[in-house]
Amino acid sequence: MDDLASQPAATATALPARFYVEPAMAGVDRRAIFDRAWQLVAHVSQLRGAGDHVVANLGGLPVIAVRGADDAIRVFHNVCRHRAGPIAQCDGLGAKALRCRYHGWTYTLEGQLRSAPEMKDAVDFYVADIRLPQLAVKVWQGMVFAAVDTADAPDFDAFVAGIDARLGADRGLEHYGNHHRASYDIACNWKVYVDNYLEGYHVPHVHPGLNKLLDYRSYRTELSDWYSLQWSPLRVPDESADASLYGNGDALYYWLWPNTMLNVLPGRLQTNTVVPLGVDRCRVMFDSYYAPGADEAKRDADLDFSDEVQHEDLGICEDVQRGFASGSYVPGRLNPLRETGVHHFHELLRAAYRMAAPDHA
Repeated sequence: MDDLASQPAATATALPARFYVEPAMAGVDRRAIFDRAWQLVAHVSQLRGAGDHVVANLGGLPVIAVRGADDAIRVFHNVCRHRAGPIAQCDGLGAKALRCRYHGWTYTLEGQLRSAPEMKDAVDFYVADIRLPQLAVKVWQGMVFAAVDTADAPDFDAFVAGIDARLGADRGLEHYGNHHRASYDIACNWKVYVDNYLEGYHVPHVHPGLNKLLDYRSYRTELSDWYSLQWSPLRVPDESADASLYGNGDALYYWLWPNTMLNVLPGRLQTNTVVPLGVDRCRVMFDSYYAPGADEAKRDADLDFSDEVQHEDLGICEDVQRGFASGSYVPGRLNPLRETGVHHFHELLRAAYRMAAPDHA
């Protein structure tokens, strides 16, 4: 348990390889982290009308976010109460009900079982007694978050404290519209991807295009209890802001414990959600949202640029996973200037693992 002890930033080392490669860690992470956290499910622009729904995966739990006939947004387990079939397999619009494709059990948009075919001979079976399990939901800045267990999750207001003021009233992220989704399957532990996101130390070496956009000398990281912010002024190539893809302003990169990223540039919000698929695999979902009236050509250029950066990260993350699996890695010292976000993440991980049962950590 010595490797779970808290470490001061100035003398900290990275986590040992076992946290990234041992098969048992997949279950530990679900119980100790994902079941006790607020996670991003959707954006309100995807749930405009009754019956609109979005499917997601919360650290191993399939869920479905639905706008009901009463206009409320709910998040349910996407697992039928009959024999565990999926209620929905993809996002959709305007559904009148939620129907399991396995045996046709049908639920209202509010999660109540409405009908179950050919069950009339089942003794003491009452449709009215069966509902889809429902998660706690918070809608913030147009983003829909859910928590499996609110008893152990942070208070939501504390979870996002200070971000509204930093974004400013003019951002209006709730008014942005969903434009594009990209998904990347990566052969690395989900924590490898988060580690990589949380530092700009690698930008000059891995991301030549991004390095031209950001002012690395001014790149800074700020820490809060449950999130961190990396930010940098944007470098405009000449006197005209129109010559730049994003114009004047700052790039803001928020990471929210444990697996949500908000990449905010002028006129654009991009959310990243990291979903573990096993101890050495994860899926990263990229959703891009743009301010009303956004230029179509700039939107397309932004998506191309994002894809370029992501493929650069994909390669290095898979290389790091192989390094962890090699058996030769000894935890190295963290850079106290450039890797404060990584240290913050590791401290939260250590605290979560300390709270888990001794045989889980």
